[in-house]
Amino acid sequence: MTLTFLGVRHHSPACARLVADTIASVRPAYVLVEGPAEMNHRMDELLLGHELPIAVYTSYRDPERRHGSWTPLCDYSPEWTALTAGRAVGSELRFIDLPGWHPALAEVRNRYADAEARYKEVTGRLCRTFAVDNVDALWDHLFEIEPADGLAERLAAYFDLVRGDTRTGADDMAREAYMAQWIRAAVADAGDRPVVVVTGGFHRPALIRLAGQGDRSWPEVPQPPAGAAVGSYLVPYSFRRLDAFDGYQSGMPSPGYYQHLWESGPADAARRLTEAVTVRLRARRQPVSTADLIAARATADGIALMRGHPHPARVDVLDGLASALVSEAIEVPLPWSARGPLQAGHHPVVVEMIAALSGDRAGRLHHSTPFPPLVHAVLAVLGGPGEERLDLGEEAGRERSRLLHRLRVLRIPGVARTSGPRGAGGKELVEQWVLTDSDDRLPALIEAGGYGVDPQEAAAAALAERIRGADLDQLAEVLFDAALCGIGELTGKVLDDLARAVGAAADLGSLGRTLTIALAMWRHDDLFLTSGSTTLGTVIQAVTRRVLWLAEGVRGGPAPADLQRINAMTAVRDALRHAGPALGLDTPAALGVADRLAACQEAPPDLRGASLGLGWSLRGTAAADPARAVRGAFVPASAGDWLAGLFALAREEVLHTAGMLELLDELVGGMTDDDFLVALPALRQAFGYFPPRERHHIATRLVERRAGGASGWDLTRLDAAPELVAAGRALDERVEAALRREGLIT
Repeated sequence: MTLTFLGVRHHSPACARLVADTIASVRPAYVLVEGPAEMNHRMDELLLGHELPIAVYTSYRDPERRHGSWTPLCDYSPEWTALTAGRAVGSELRFIDLPGWHPALAEVRNRYADAEARYKEVTGRLCRTFAVDNVDALWDHLFEIEPADGLAERLAAYFDLVRGDTRTGADDMAREAYMAQWIRAAVADAGDRPVVVVTGGFHRPALIRLAGQGDRSWPEVPQPPAGAAVGSYLVPYSFRRLDAFDGYQSGMPSPGYYQHLWESGPADAARRLTEAVTVRLRARRQPVSTADLIAARATADGIALMRGHPHPARVDVLDGLASALVSEAIEVPLPWSARGPLQAGHHPVVVEMIAALSGDRAGRLHHSTPFPPLVHAVLAVLGGPGEERLDLGEEAGRERSRLLHRLRVLRIPGVARTSGPRGAGGKELVEQWVLTDSDDRLPALIEAGGYGVDPQEAAAAALAERIRGADLDQLAEVLFDAALCGIGELTGKVLDDLARAVGAAADLGSLGRTLTIALAMWRHDDLFLTSGSTTLGTVIQAVTRRVLWLAEGVRGGPAPADLQRINAMTAVRDALRHAGPALGLDTPAALGVADRLAACQEAPPDLRGASLGLGWSLRGTAAADPARAVRGAFVPASAGDWLAGLFALAREEVLHTAGMLELLDELVGGMTDDDFLVALPALRQAFGYFPPRERHHIATRLVERRAGGASGWDLTRLDAAPELVAAGRALDERVEAALRREGLIT
């Protein structure tokens, strides 16, 4: 029996060739591959004849956790060549890693992430030794450009050095123990026949050690916990998603280049890379002359010779192109000198070079490939590209709108709303949508299938997930999205998450905005069927309690009125007034808070005024003697800020209580000139809570009072010339601008 361990780098053409050649030579009984063991009974589906790249996507969802795991495969993935070469020689094929949903992979978004990234000290030392910028250039230098002689031995030495003697974490240990059990069982079953094991090179040293010790029975594929929703499906992938420059977590950058390297070798790949960059730049009307190309090729050849490469490597070609095509000073390091997504600030030519290396290939699944139920449910009703105008006054329009909003919430590409209701209680009854084709739609639908079997269930689960991570400003948006999707009620743990989000909020402004929107939807929104919603009622109850609790703890001396804080108190007043009895809100407790705050000299003036207004508006009278309450609370130095809070919550009470305007006129009139000038900006802001008609009414009454009861004053007519009026208004605007600039008004 021959047991061959091939440690590879994922998505490496050199490793893919080594795997294919080894399997063709050895003709093993078993080919064991690092990959999701739950796909073993679907190996025929995986090898149907898809156009690569593709991926296995595994989704997991239970009441506590949601996780998605990708296992991508392209033509030059060693795992793919292991499967196809093994099938060609009649080997038994097995994936031997834990399922993607397993807790050992809970932190792994991509199964084929480069393990050596966790050992930067070793790879950094190798990069310095070989005078290269990063691990990608190091890999090309050691394995992709060099001849293949002795490749297996060199790979083994490399990964042994990377792994070293470092003790791995519990998750890697669990995966390696599971893979080792598959290996032992295959060896026992194969007898004298060979077995080939293909895994990430990081795991190879541990698997060699574990393969000779332990149980030799075939391992069971772990089953998910009861109540969990789990599924694994094939998904079309693309080079763009595979590219490290686009944020891919693993493997080689520039997949278009490595596809050429796989198909025709390093010399031809360098030529094709230059051609691809030239075509892309010329298509974008960037001048690229023949002389530029000659200079780029000569520079790349010279750099390759200097670096000891028999053929120009990827970075050699890129450095040559950058030297020939970019004449301006380069302000940031070239992107291929580091790993990770492409950052802002690069020269446009460099950006186009990276895009040319990425390639535009997209995978396509065989027509017999099974899909999750959500895909069929959506494709059956979505329709083709075009513009749609939906009348929300009709049931058919509302139903279509709910479907499209569910897809929008699930982030399905090619579904975009251009107009329609934008806030709770909006009366716009027409929506405009644009549907477009997208290569990313099918992968997104398959991924969204992890949320549920139909658009409504999936959107509800997605919204519940957003609620768990939402801050308070996002919470109102999520609730409105739920209404647009026709998901008016949320239950169980989601309601608990809502209450926790509210309970953790510390900003009165955010709480006030959330309460305003939730109350409007609870009271009026018959269009989206949220009127009287239990979910919104829960939010209103929680936010009202939270605002009152936070408000009672606010302390501070004289300061400009905080309009967001005032608005929060206004929202509480409206909630108590319009929803108090129906939702069981504790109005007596709210009045107790209002009375304590109104009398608390350590509370900010605007909050004291708003609290007095809250009690007044809910009771119909501030106390047995409202005039006494106002006179006792009025402080000239902060009068404008205090009145802003009072007017915001009790405007009508002030306007219609006998003698109140006269009392306020007396109090303001009694201020010294200095106090009045200091308070003037805040006074103007406070009286801004009255609409123009009411301001005219106030002015008329005060003029009559000061004129000794004389009537006939008409403040809406003016005998002055229009030019003078215009000049006066311009002066007012300049004064207001100066006040805003100095921070005296907001």
